[in-house]
Amino acid sequence: MPEEHAEPKDRSTVQSLLRLWPYVKPVRKRLFGAALVAIVASSAGLVIPLVLKWMVDGPVADRDPGGVWLGALYLLLLGIAEAALFGVRRWMVARPLAGVEAAMRADLYRHLQRLPVAFHDRWPSGQLLSRATTDLMLLRQFLAFPLTFLLVNGATILIGIVILLMQHWTLGLVLLAPAVPLMVICLLFETKFSLVARRAQDQVGDLTTVVEESVLGIRIIKGFGRHRSQALAFRSLSERLRTTELGKARLLAGIWSANTLLPELSIGAALVLGTVQVADGNLSAGTLVAFLSTALALRWPVESIGFLLAMSQESATATERFFEAMDVAEEADAPDAAGQADAEGQEGAEGQEGAEGQEGADGRARAGESSRGEMVFEGVEFRYPDAEPGSVPVLSRIDLRIRPGETMALVGATGSGKTTLTALVPRLHEATAGRITLDGTDIAAMPRERLRELVSVAFEEPTLFSASVGENVLMGAEGAGDDELRRALAIAQAGFAHELPEGVDTQVGEQGLSLSGGQRQRLALARAVVGRPRFLVLDDPLSALDVHTEALVEAALREVLAETTAIVVAHRPSTVMLADRVALLSEGRIAAVGTHQELLRNSAEYAWLMSGAEGAEDAGGAEDAFPDQSAEDVLAEKGTR
Repeated sequence: MPEEHAEPKDRSTVQSLLRLWPYVKPVRKRLFGAALVAIVASSAGLVIPLVLKWMVDGPVADRDPGGVWLGALYLLLLGIAEAALFGVRRWMVARPLAGVEAAMRADLYRHLQRLPVAFHDRWPSGQLLSRATTDLMLLRQFLAFPLTFLLVNGATILIGIVILLMQHWTLGLVLLAPAVPLMVICLLFETKFSLVARRAQDQVGDLTTVVEESVLGIRIIKGFGRHRSQALAFRSLSERLRTTELGKARLLAGIWSANTLLPELSIGAALVLGTVQVADGNLSAGTLVAFLSTALALRWPVESIGFLLAMSQESATATERFFEAMDVAEEADAPDAAGQADAEGQEGAEGQEGAEGQEGADGRARAGESSRGEMVFEGVEFRYPDAEPGSVPVLSRIDLRIRPGETMALVGATGSGKTTLTALVPRLHEATAGRITLDGTDIAAMPRERLRELVSVAFEEPTLFSASVGENVLMGAEGAGDDELRRALAIAQAGFAHELPEGVDTQVGEQGLSLSGGQRQRLALARAVVGRPRFLVLDDPLSALDVHTEALVEAALREVLAETTAIVVAHRPSTVMLADRVALLSEGRIAAVGTHQELLRNSAEYAWLMSGAEGAEDAGGAEDAFPDQSAEDVLAEKGTR
């Protein structure tokens, strides 16, 4: 079962809710104080029946109008005090609970940024979004109302029972008769409602995912006329959620009816017995009035038990869903990563910055500086975390050395592992075996923050954020200024940014969809080069550009690549020509390494890929398509077609 639809953990409601304590602890004094105020307010309400008893047995029986007015004044003051105290309680919890919700949301967001890419590959974004919004809203509401009133109503019922027994213990026992059946009903309700509540919240996450995908993919939906099928899919999920919510409503209706009916029957029985005793002279009218008033004052605390338990169950489920994400282990540096980086001194990648002067501070690696900028893959293997044990790895026995200042092109058929290999360099995925070193330092022993300062990436699918053009580009280098921004835009041939309505301050909108694909790709490339990285990883960065723009970008990129060590995923000969050498990746292994011309002469598979023949990338390589042909034969046959 997928993690986002995990079965409820084997924890009680209380155990689940106790996990909130680290967030509640800083505001516990305010919460306990608010609960105490609410208990005092409820207790003030229970004093009202005692005043009524005094009025009926005293001023009313004695026909004393002054005493009746005095009693009315007492009742008015008690009502005002009760209302004021409940208002103070609400004021006391509003600000701290808003802070608790904000802290939990901030922690969740920060944690999600630090989780491995494999986690985000598995989890739908709508499920994460519902945890950060709907679930946290439920938790804030629980802390503000159900948590307090479970305590307050419990205390009110106990105090009320003591008052009832003190007034007339036989009638008190009559009112207590439904207690055991109600406890059994509440336990059964809690068990059933927890399952339905979890199902409903998961379905809300599924619905959120569909809405988010439909909004982001609106061009595809409209372009293919799929609005009707999307609407049907949305309706299907909505119907499932509706059915689940109706199930919750039926459970709530059942417990609410039981919590109302049984106490009402006991109050009716007590009224009949009390009236008989008053008629016999064994009970004063004032005592009966006070008894029944106290019983009626306890109706809401008893009737609300089901409602409060339901909210508590939903909150316990929300807590489980919140911590399902929070419990996932973050990307972890090696325990001695920081110390090892420091211990390497001037021989390591970090220690050389001081020795290299200002150029080292800028993070540039010159081709002539043989001690800086080397990238080495040693016996690297990779399989995805959810792969079956013993399955064939995506990458197997990758041995590759990229010299300082060298640009290495990665070429291979679709599915050969090119993008996966480049993702291992900034540790978006962790190598299953082997190691990758930068300037002799194993990246697994390097702090991630430092690694991602040294390595800059540009992906084939450019992602832009709802921010300005300048902000999107400068995400690639903390502290970079206007000069670096202008340089990066010039390299990426993104001068169009200056012609936008507000220049580089123009907001590009969600996903940058207000721009063309080529414009987004150029901005992503500018983001990759703005920080003058020592190592550059480019995953087919020119695929969305027209021929003329591609030529201009390539000319500018040559200057950048001369100052850095780069690995470039390439599908076209024009991109390959940017590289000093080419590595041919075939079925997860390095099949050949050499210059473009060398591989054309010696590798039939490479020649086939570069020939651009229809279906080349899906053919599995020239050796499979033409096992007896040399590279020259493949090119010659291509020329005769």
